Amino acid sequence: MNTNTTNTTDTTNTAGKPAKAAKAAKAPGIRQTMSDLHTWVGLLLGWFLYAMFLTGTVSYFRNEITQWMQPEQPHQSQASEPALVAQRIGDAMAHVAPQSPQWLINLPDARSTVATVFWSPPQTEKGARRRFENGRFDPATGTRLEGPVRETRGGEFFYRFHFQFHYMPVLWGRYLAGLCAMFMLVAIVSGVITHKKIFADFFTFRWGKGQRSWLDAHNALSVLGLPFHLMITYTGLVTLALMYMPWASLATTMTPEQRVVAGQQLSAFVPAGKPSGQAAPLAPLADMVRQAEQRWGAGQVERLNVNLPGDAKASVVVVRGDNGRVSISPQFMTFDGVSGQLLKAQDSVGAAAETRGVLYALHMGRFGDLPTRWLYFIVSLAGTAMVGTGLVLWNVKRRSKLPDPDRPHFGFRLVERLNIATIAGLSIGMAGMLWANRLLPVEMAQRAEWEVHAMFIAWGATLFWAMGRPARRAWIELLWAGAAALALLPVVNALTTDRGLLASLRAGDWVFAGMDLMLLALAALHAHLALRTQRHQPKAKPVRAARPAPTAAATAAAATAVAATAVAATAAAPAAETSA
Repeated sequence: MNTNTTNTTDTTNTAGKPAKAAKAAKAPGIRQTMSDLHTWVGLLLGWFLYAMFLTGTVSYFRNEITQWMQPEQPHQSQASEPALVAQRIGDAMAHVAPQSPQWLINLPDARSTVATVFWSPPQTEKGARRRFENGRFDPATGTRLEGPVRETRGGEFFYRFHFQFHYMPVLWGRYLAGLCAMFMLVAIVSGVITHKKIFADFFTFRWGKGQRSWLDAHNALSVLGLPFHLMITYTGLVTLALMYMPWASLATTMTPEQRVVAGQQLSAFVPAGKPSGQAAPLAPLADMVRQAEQRWGAGQVERLNVNLPGDAKASVVVVRGDNGRVSISPQFMTFDGVSGQLLKAQDSVGAAAETRGVLYALHMGRFGDLPTRWLYFIVSLAGTAMVGTGLVLWNVKRRSKLPDPDRPHFGFRLVERLNIATIAGLSIGMAGMLWANRLLPVEMAQRAEWEVHAMFIAWGATLFWAMGRPARRAWIELLWAGAAALALLPVVNALTTDRGLLASLRAGDWVFAGMDLMLLALAALHAHLALRTQRHQPKAKPVRAARPAPTAAATAAAATAVAATAVAATAAAPAAETSA
């Protein structure tokens, strides 16, 4: 019987024994798995993480940034006694908002030169949402500062942006920030597992080696701040834990009074309550502040919450500040607003609330003074560089594997341009906000919002620029643009205000002088990176030597072998058919 045959692979060797089965592909080990996880987790949300790290880094000096962005605020060379400041502000508020049910008085400190007060006007409609007005007061005289002060969000915007972003609902932004923090935690743990010689790599850095240099920089920055990065990431998750996991509080069946007591474990906000309708003078606020300082120490009072001023049921809550404490758990003293008698003192909270307070204080760095904030700033800046080098490393590593590195596919180019716009562009965007602060008219409507818009307009422009330029040229041009934008800010400050660098140094105003000097230092850093990128010459890969052309004899021999193989196969085919 004749049947059609197909070519099959012979599974027997010359001895008639079955050939060995091909070895199964080896499954990736734990380190390779963690390496892949580290790479893709870092890439998917790396742009958000970089923005969170950089804006969170500058937030350690958010009070100073706010002062710089409001040059009309007077410079206080000497701080007044907190008790006297509180009394002056209280006397002033009796004329500014006598009918208000609540005053929130924030006393000045070493990082803020004026006292700020928030108060709620009387409600005209039942069930209407309570709103607050605010004003600034001179701590030396107690008079309200009415002069034109530019509206700005200041450093508070960078602080808010780093955990809730912008142009999206606040809750969405916080959930996204929590997701990014979780990804960051996974990236840190997987990075530690991936590196066999993680601490040895910390002491190894090879300049000018392309991918190897970027990997060395990434490893060194990771190991340098590893404990800090773990702490800041985990505590960042804890700060918003009640929002991520609200079921415990929702499931409890507490009375409204119990909810107020539970809320005081997390904050020192005490509701005003209902007025009695009987007028009564407010007791001296200075005596209450002095009594609180006797309990906590001098300079420890941060704010006063005056409830129902001028009413017989008035109360005053004196709140302790967070500076110098390893926990931000609320500590406060409640006084009778008419007699001045101490009603309640809260110096401690429950174990769970205290744990949250400690972790929150670690994240914010409020337990230390200026050197601690500088330490946090430097290590956070290293964390920002760690994320940035990781993003760049992804591009450098994969470019070498492309079929045509000079003409990469769209996906690669998109990631590369997003890296450029994120790393080099965010600095330009933040500088754009500071430029808008100095150049926009002081009396401009919605001025604070347009400062923020200016930041995102400048940041978005860097993406369009990066998309239309070669990658290397885009890096160089945007880094130089960032250096120029930062370096010229002190010049613009000197031209538009009377608090330029030289004037600030003569007056001993280290907030303004320090801000200008830091801008110049960051400009120098961007210029250094631009120069290194401009001077870098990537090493060409060695070209493999071409195989020698076959000789005539070799060609003839190969042809003879092929012919012989063909003849043998032709002769074997009928035999195979016959046997079948």
